[in-house]
Amino acid sequence: MPNEIQDLHTVDKSTYPYIFEQNVTVPLKSSDGLVRVNVYRPNTDEKVPVLVTYAPYGKDIPYADFHAKSFAEVNPQQKSDHSVWETPDPAFWTKNGYAVVRADERGTGQSPGFLDTMSRGTSEAFFEVVEWAAEQSWSSGKVGLLGISYYAGTQWRVAARQPKGLAAIVPWEGMSDYYRDRCRHGGILSNQFIGFWWNRQVVTNQYGRAGRNANKWGPDTIEGDLSEEELAKNRQDQTIDNVNNRFRDEDYYSSKDFDLADVKVPLLSVANWGGILLHLRGNVQGYMHAGSKLKYLRFITGRHDLPFYYEEEVELQRSFLDAFLKGDDRDGWSEGKPAPVDIVLRKGDVGFNDAAAEKVYPRRTENEWPIARTQYTRYHLQPDLKLSKDAPYSGPPKTTSYKALGMLNDPQLVQFTTEAFEAETEITGHIVAHLSVSASKASPDRSTEPSDIDLFVTLRHISPEGKEVYYTGTAGDPIPLTKGWLRTSLRKIEDQHPQHRDWLPHREYRSTDVQEVKPDTVYEVDVEVWPTNVVVAKGGKLVFEVSSGDTQGCGIFGHHDRQDRSEKVFGGLNSVHFSGQHQNYIVLPVIPAKE
Repeated sequence: MPNEIQDLHTVDKSTYPYIFEQNVTVPLKSSDGLVRVNVYRPNTDEKVPVLVTYAPYGKDIPYADFHAKSFAEVNPQQKSDHSVWETPDPAFWTKNGYAVVRADERGTGQSPGFLDTMSRGTSEAFFEVVEWAAEQSWSSGKVGLLGISYYAGTQWRVAARQPKGLAAIVPWEGMSDYYRDRCRHGGILSNQFIGFWWNRQVVTNQYGRAGRNANKWGPDTIEGDLSEEELAKNRQDQTIDNVNNRFRDEDYYSSKDFDLADVKVPLLSVANWGGILLHLRGNVQGYMHAGSKLKYLRFITGRHDLPFYYEEEVELQRSFLDAFLKGDDRDGWSEGKPAPVDIVLRKGDVGFNDAAAEKVYPRRTENEWPIARTQYTRYHLQPDLKLSKDAPYSGPPKTTSYKALGMLNDPQLVQFTTEAFEAETEITGHIVAHLSVSASKASPDRSTEPSDIDLFVTLRHISPEGKEVYYTGTAGDPIPLTKGWLRTSLRKIEDQHPQHRDWLPHREYRSTDVQEVKPDTVYEVDVEVWPTNVVVAKGGKLVFEVSSGDTQGCGIFGHHDRQDRSEKVFGGLNSVHFSGQHQNYIVLPVIPAKE
């Protein structure tokens, strides 16, 4: 058993250019226990605004140990002894008049308690850390939130609780919808990333886990180690919970729900076009539905870890936060002077995972999202595998089929290709695919008939030279333009929901929404495809791909859990049907030039 809770709070005023307080205790009112934080603050008697981060990754694990390769590539101006993965660097921000409070999420690092990431309970604890930061004697009372990924996703949730002192947030590549953005794309379990994330970055840092220091994964727990049995009792395992819970009305998901309209503080949502399997959707939806009067949406490209630290992006962060935390609004954020939407245009083939090359992408501002002048244009799938703006197919019934349960090492798919574009064409915004699909036995020998269909769709870009253009994915991997998913039994659309749009079908994914899928029966479904941007050159083409599983570009975000996608339910043959009664098309957001 660990020792009783101790107070080992230390203060260092001489080693660094800033005051460093380690393991400061934040007592919790909403639950038993405490959260421990590190405080980095300017060596001054003046009260300063505070930036708070909260996550399970370890406030004391050096960035260089957490991800050495990534740290080696970080902007040197954003490196220090206290650099930590996906968080603002204390050396830079204290030099610029901010305190940084970095918390170990409840149940991790040096914070005892029950480990239950992204839960209501841990959001309540984050709320208390924010209010604590606003109340400290060295604090000006103004708190901002700044961080990447998990450090961004939790910002939406805590901001919706409206803690005292919270003045602005910058969710940088952070999901806003736990179910739709992260765990179950179109109702299909995204198990591979959840497993990787949980086993590498979370459970390894659980409070009481032995051997952390020996493994260069932060210091050992102050109060001592816990047994494996005690550790297991003290955590809610995401790799298990996301398999066992399939619907948004189950308590596991519904307890994590919140209303984006409750987010009222000024926000700068930063979305990466390459985040097509985790964060992109959440940043866009967060911007669209937040209740903030002052809100901004910025698109970027590049890897998931590095752009946050680019010099020009840090200066943007500082300008925005200075406006609302210091009253130094040199760029007019508080008056709505910057354009609400700032888009980077993916024009040309610059390669992938090359930050310098991607700097040639131009930028353009817009007054709204989606862009008001969007021309939603249907491209019809044809049985000869063409993707055409011409009239929909009206000939005799035809089908094109592919084997169900395709996996990345054995993709089962069909692709539809446009003619070469006659002029440069920009596509920016939301996409929906309308498909007429069925499932059947692959052969008479199969013992059971399929009772569901998982649809995986992908949009690809072909250059005028006939080469597929790849873009930078989350981990620097080559990815296509975008992807979308749908479990056909969860096809029910809530067309009366206030968030439903023709270009963005709204689904609730409740257990009561499940609809039967009979074999050899055609179902017409609308698949949400995540938003994208591309400027197709004259002579370029687009390819729309329909498959029964993950294909190139999914990276570490695979959907291949055998319980969630069983042979009994999904095995067989999937087909796309063409006839006068069964149409297939994608709706692309074509953007005409500004007048």
